Amino acid sequence: MVSENSNFFIENYFGIIKSGVICVPINPALSSKEIKYIIDSLNIKLIFTQNKFSEKIKQLVCDDIEIYTDSSECNLICAPENNYIERVDIQVDVAVILFTSGSTGNPKGVMLTHYNLIYNTNSIIEYLKLSQRDRVETVLPFYYCYGTSILHTHFRVGGSLVINNKFMFPQTVIEDINKYNCTGFSGVPSTYQILLRMTDIKNTKLPTLRYITQAGGKLPEIFIKQLIDILKGVDIFIMYGQTEATARLSYLPPHLINEKMNSIGRGIKGTELLVLNSEGKSVRVGETGEVVALGGNIMKGYFNDKEETDKVLKNGYLYTGDIAKVDDEGYIYIVAREKNFIKSGGIRISPKEIEDIILQIPQVVECVVIGVEDDILGEAVKAFVVLIENKYFIDFKYILDFCKKQLPSYKTPRYIEFLKALPKNSSGKVLIKSLSKKAL
Repeated sequence: MVSENSNFFIENYFGIIKSGVICVPINPALSSKEIKYIIDSLNIKLIFTQNKFSEKIKQLVCDDIEIYTDSSECNLICAPENNYIERVDIQVDVAVILFTSGSTGNPKGVMLTHYNLIYNTNSIIEYLKLSQRDRVETVLPFYYCYGTSILHTHFRVGGSLVINNKFMFPQTVIEDINKYNCTGFSGVPSTYQILLRMTDIKNTKLPTLRYITQAGGKLPEIFIKQLIDILKGVDIFIMYGQTEATARLSYLPPHLINEKMNSIGRGIKGTELLVLNSEGKSVRVGETGEVVALGGNIMKGYFNDKEETDKVLKNGYLYTGDIAKVDDEGYIYIVAREKNFIKSGGIRISPKEIEDIILQIPQVVECVVIGVEDDILGEAVKAFVVLIENKYFIDFKYILDFCKKQLPSYKTPRYIEFLKALPKNSSGKVLIKSLSKKAL
């Protein structure tokens, strides 16, 4: 399936899954090389694509692959004689393969069963208290697990979605919430940072909005506090998940958002979420360890990649690669991804701590901190900064002095680079690898 958010995507996505065939939604913006890799590795037989992408796809496939577009008359998948749903074993049969970037350079296909989708969807519906009265403003792409989960939950309860593919004009999001009487909205950290600093949300009343959800990375505390201040009476769900866990692993109940600031909460219903040390034992309060998960939402594995599967699935548990702490009530706080820690002069530094400081500057929209090679320290701290407008006199010295007042010298950035925008994928997640290459 090669499509932007649209009726075409929704109709064919559910039609494919119902037929008992595996659906593979992919980002239309992927390079031709990446799309061809996916098509070839999966031995694809059918491709559904919007007209606008059809020429790109036709150049990548052989004649024996059938292509259907949004102007095709296609009854193949939904024809009664091809309806295999009665023969599907929901526990073991794969419904969807979602591709995520791989450490080796090639994307990895996350195999999610029908049971994975049902299990995760029902849990999310329960804690968000979704019903047919709910209508969500949708900016997250459906081929991304967070976006897919929104599609699943709202169709499951008979609710509705408002598709907004114009986030490059973020004010349209605020306008649409009121125009269509939306009760919900979901976004990744960059979504909320842009809305808070580049729209008029602070001066706009949103009377129908019941809740918002945030996942896809840690939203800095300063932005969480701004959302609390602006969206009085709106439930704010801070959540955590991975594609390998269908979508959702945990959430923080809205009434605890002030008391448990920066926490991802605890495991969703039916999912065990632990933080284990290097010996495989639960960490004590204040100690760090890796987040691991067990539940019906954990993927079957990576398609045709036993080696990578065995690295993250051990004894049924998913090892997430995220480093976290727990408090005395079992609430979890993500520190960083293990691979994103900066090792400077033998000391491990969390980039998030430095980012949170720089983001306190009101003129800063976004900030990402990484480690760059350094002959003496091994790695030195570098910050990439995006400002609201260039008219503000914010330069290297201004940010450096601001950091020096709140951070020890070894955490103060040695390098600062100003960008007009951070490189992101279509889901709004920052491409750390691109920044690392840029820093070389």
